[in-house]
Amino acid sequence: MTKSFPVLLASLLAVSSVSAPLQVLAQEAQPLDRIAAVVDEDVILQSELQRAIANIKAQYAGREAQLPPDDVLSRQVLERLVLVKLQVARAQGSGIRVSDQELTQAMNAIAQQNGSTLDALRQRLASDGIDFNDFRASVRDEITVQRLRQSFAQSRISVSEGEVDAALKQQADAGNQFHLAHILVALPDGASAEQIATGQKKADGVKALLDKGELDFNAAAVRYSDSPNALEGGDLGWRTLDEIPAAFAQTMQQMKAGEVVGPIRGPSGFQLLKLVEVRDASAAAGTHTVTEYHGRHILVRVDDAQSDAAAKAKIDTLRARVVGGADFQQVAKESSEDTNSKGQGGDLGWFPADAFGPAFGQQVAGIQDGGVSQPFRTDAGWHIVQRVGTRQTDVGSDNQRAQVRETIGRRKLEDEYNRFLQELRGEAFVSFRSGDRAENTATPPQS
Repeated sequence: MTKSFPVLLASLLAVSSVSAPLQVLAQEAQPLDRIAAVVDEDVILQSELQRAIANIKAQYAGREAQLPPDDVLSRQVLERLVLVKLQVARAQGSGIRVSDQELTQAMNAIAQQNGSTLDALRQRLASDGIDFNDFRASVRDEITVQRLRQSFAQSRISVSEGEVDAALKQQADAGNQFHLAHILVALPDGASAEQIATGQKKADGVKALLDKGELDFNAAAVRYSDSPNALEGGDLGWRTLDEIPAAFAQTMQQMKAGEVVGPIRGPSGFQLLKLVEVRDASAAAGTHTVTEYHGRHILVRVDDAQSDAAAKAKIDTLRARVVGGADFQQVAKESSEDTNSKGQGGDLGWFPADAFGPAFGQQVAGIQDGGVSQPFRTDAGWHIVQRVGTRQTDVGSDNQRAQVRETIGRRKLEDEYNRFLQELRGEAFVSFRSGDRAENTATPPQS
C-alpha cells in the first residue's frame, strides 16, 4: 500500500506489480522479433510492442471488455511507445542522464515494492524468460522521461501569487467545480473536408453508443478516444468554470451529473465531454479541514501464482474469521500479503480518503469506526479494510495555497506538455512496419 516508486512503466513493462504479468510477457516476447516501427534513428521491435500490450491486458484483468479490439489497442500502445522513444531522444539531446547508481537504486526500490530483493528479481525475470538488461533499460527510459517532464515544468511552467490569489477568490465566490471526463476524436492540422467528415461520423457514432447504453463512458474513452489519457478513461479531474472550454462552459452549468455533451468541434478535433460530478467550490474554500481515517487492511494479491478467483475465496475466508471474532491485527500478521503493513497488523496509520486510490477511499468512508468492509478489488488484489477512527485535520491556509498552486501548475503542465508532445510527434520521422498502418510488412527479423 505504499506509494509506488515514480517509474511509470504503463507503456513498457509492469513494475508496480512485477510478478503478475511476467509469464505473460515471456510468452509474448518469444515470437518473431521484427521491427514494429522506425522512429527517427531508433526502432521499436515487435517484442517490445507485445510486452507492452501484455502489460496493459494484465492491468485490465477481469475488465477485458473495457479494452478496444486488439488491432486498436495495438495502435494505441505503439503510439505510446513512439512517444517514449521521442522523449528519451529529446532528453538525451538535452543532457539528461540516469547514472548506473541511480538506476540500481530504482531497481532495488522496484524489487522492494514486490517484496523481493534485486537478486531475487533478477532470478525471477530469468526464470520467466525476461532479459534483465532489457528490463533495466526500460526502467532507465522511464526515469529519463520523468526527468524530461520535470525539466520542462521547471523551465516553462510558473504560477504567480496573483494566480493563486485569483483561484482562491474564485473558490470563495464561485458556485461550483466540475469533475469532467472526455473523449477526443482527433483531427490533423489542416484537416481536409473528408477527414473532418470522417471525424464527425466517428464522434457521432460514439455518442450514439453512449446514448443507447451499449458502452459506459470510461469504456468508450479507452476504446475510441485519441487523447493521451484514453487508457485512463478520459478523466480530466476537477475544473472551475473558467478552466472549461468556452464551447462547453455554458452548457455545463445546465447539465446534471452523468450527462454527456457533444460532439463539439475544437482545436484538436471533436470532443465529447461528460460531467462526472459537481461540488460546491465556495464550501470547499470555506473550510481548511480534511477528513482523515485511521485504518488497517489485509491484502491477498492476484498474480501468476494466484488467480483472481483463488484470491477472492481467500479474502472471503479471512473476512469471515474477522467477523466471527478473530483479531484483525493478528489475522493480518498471519495472512496479509502486503509486506509493508503486515508486520504492523495491517496498520496504515492516518490517511485522507484518496491516499490509496478511489476504491479504497470509498470503502473506508462507507463503514463506521470499528467496522470491516466487504472484500473489494484494486490493481494489487483483493482487500478488506477495518476503520479504526476518523478525525478532522486543519490543513491551514498555507497548505491550501500550496494545494491551489500545485493544482494550477499541474493543469498548466498537462496542457503545455501535451502540446510539446504533439510538436515532437509531428516533427519526427515515424514509419510503421506492423498493423494497419504498415508501410513495409516485409521487414526481416532482427538478429
